[in-house]
Amino acid sequence: MKRGEQILIAFDQFINSCCGGWADETLSCRAWREREKKKRWKIMRHVIDVLFFWQKNHCRKAYESELNRRHLPPELRGYK
Repeated sequence: MKRGEQILIAFDQFINSCCGGWADETLSCRAWREREKKKRWKIMRHVIDVLFFWQKNHCRKAYESELNRRHLPPELRGYK
C-alpha cells in the first residue's frame, strides 16, 4: 500500500474512534457491521458506497478485509 493510502486509512480510523468506534476499524467496515442495528449506520453505509462508486459493495468488502486481516502486513496476517 502506498503511504498516502495508509495516511487516509489512519485518518478514517481516527474519525471512527472519535465517534465511539474501535481504533483499528474504518468507518466503512463499521457501517457494514452496524447496518442492521441502527438506521443511521444503514444510511451511512449507503452514503459511503455511493462515495466509492468505483468500488462495488465498498463497505461489505471493507468488512471482509478486516475479517481476513488484509489490512495487516503479510507477515502478520496468519498470526493468532
